[in-house]
Amino acid sequence: MSVYLPIAEMSVSAEAILLLGTIVGFLSGVFGVGGGFLTTPFLIFMGIPPAIAVGTQSNQLVASSVTGVLGHWRKNNVDIRMGLVMLGGSSLGSVIGILIFKLLQHIGQIDLAISLLYIFLLGSVGFMMLFESAQALIKKSGGKRDFKPLYQNPALRKLPYPMKFPKSRLYI
Repeated sequence: MSVYLPIAEMSVSAEAILLLGTIVGFLSGVFGVGGGFLTTPFLIFMGIPPAIAVGTQSNQLVASSVTGVLGHWRKNNVDIRMGLVMLGGSSLGSVIGILIFKLLQHIGQIDLAISLLYIFLLGSVGFMMLFESAQALIKKSGGKRDFKPLYQNPALRKLPYPMKFPKSRLYI
């Protein structure tokens, strides 16, 4: 069975979309990986334009985030103050992102930008995982560590507006 997606102006297999949602939901639930992290490239591989794929996975992201917060709320694991600070920052970032998105769409480079930024994002995550794994191996082998944890970095300590988050027991 085929479903017409009017915004993307194309038809896709309903079974493929359901299978994609099931697989991404399973991987997200079992391994804790972000669903949007997986959904976007799969939708692009299915032939959906990158701009539509990004917007579509955003809906899935909201749904999984709300259910995650509700689950942790019951366990009293939610730091409201930190969440509000992050909400303010992500709202500002979203507005700036929308403006950049519209500019790139206007000049006709949105598909290229999304593809390149996604490659950069995946490469950065891979590099950070490699770096963290190397640090763990050095620590395990008893080697000397000559790096400081993020919270002890002097450059980060000079940033303005330090805040205390008593629920999380953090001072950032």
